[in-house]
Amino acid sequence: MPRKKRDYKKEYRDYHGKPEQIKNRSMRNQARRKMEKLGKVHKGDGKEVDHRKPLIKGGGNSMRNLRVVPRVVNRKKGAK
Repeated sequence: MPRKKRDYKKEYRDYHGKPEQIKNRSMRNQARRKMEKLGKVHKGDGKEVDHRKPLIKGGGNSMRNLRVVPRVVNRKKGAK
């Protein structure tokens, strides 16, 4: 059965374009830049910056809430 094509424009309009989601994306980008500046991650190294307490559950960008994990670990965390 062929997959239905994703409507990216609709996704942005209904979710990614909301002010709360824009703020969360900005915080994720800031966290990555913070860790790059400290030398804990590098472009293309297969690592991601993980928030121990997710932003959507009230987590922030303090160093206590950030950790570096392999990409596969971070992506597996949400899939169940």
